[in-house]
Amino acid sequence: MPYAVIAHYRCAESDADLIRAELAQMASRTPTEPGNLAYIVHTDATAGPGEAAFTLYEQYVDEAAFAAHAETPHFKRHIIETVRPLLTDRTVWFGTTL
Repeated sequence: MPYAVIAHYRCAESDADLIRAELAQMASRTPTEPGNLAYIVHTDATAGPGEAAFTLYEQYVDEAAFAAHAETPHFKRHIIETVRPLLTDRTVWFGTTL
């Protein structure tokens, strides 16, 4: 059963360009991973003054494929080391499709 991840990220507007660039790198690399079905990054129009927001939609063949994704060098470099430290808010939802 496909496994979905929806992540909402908020950051200071001053960090938005760097985060956008890092997420673009992820969007180019993640679809080549075995088990990835979708990796789509959206800018989020709900950002308040002085902030930026992004929503990521990811889908994998199963939870194990997502776990493998979270262990890739590009996930560690772009998300763990660069994006997450700059976020002012992060909410992640995990689920399976019906």
